[in-house]
Amino acid sequence: MRVSELSVESGVAIATIKYYLREGLLHQGRQLAATRAEYDDSHLRRLRLIRALLEVGRLPVAAIKQVIEAVEDESLSVHHMLGTAQYALGPTIEPEPGEEWDAARGQVDLLIEELGWDVAATAPARDELTQTVIRLGQLGLSSDLTVYAQTAQRLVTEVEMDTVPFDGPREAAVEALVLGTVLYGRAFDALRRLAHESESARRVGGVPENPSVPENVDGSGQPG
Repeated sequence: MRVSELSVESGVAIATIKYYLREGLLHQGRQLAATRAEYDDSHLRRLRLIRALLEVGRLPVAAIKQVIEAVEDESLSVHHMLGTAQYALGPTIEPEPGEEWDAARGQVDLLIEELGWDVAATAPARDELTQTVIRLGQLGLSSDLTVYAQTAQRLVTEVEMDTVPFDGPREAAVEALVLGTVLYGRAFDALRRLAHESESARRVGGVPENPSVPENVDGSGQPG
């Protein structure tokens, strides 16, 4: 298909496709003439992956390049490739040197060990969880996350990872992981908020039918 047809099929503007080609995010098509190239289904799959990383994962171009490089490097295992995408999705947390950080990190590492999880020592989520444990302690909240960890394991093993086509195209596996991680995460957060409202009503005897929404919050739940 020509670039105009690729644009129609993918829903991505021609100018954007050309930008992806220049940046190396999208592989070149088969050259038919000096100014004309032919594209195929592999380009459609790649565009779907880029859109998932950009629009759903909200990754910057530099991070998307790293994920694409892992997808294209077939010497990397599928596990390594998916790990590259997973690590890119989370925030980068700078460790806070000191006894408090060391104690919290020890608690996180022990929890992972007790659960029997096979997680790299350099996994960014370890630092993210360590920082969360510290904040919980500072606010006087329980930092025992065992139940949350067990719930996460059930969600991942029984729902999320079943959506990843491990034996299919590498792009499709990464796309499914990104979509599942982000969208199921949003669904879980929304369900928790709904459960909070329901439990509050049960414990204190009901709430107004239409609780007001703060004016400084937009539809995305972020400050306006």
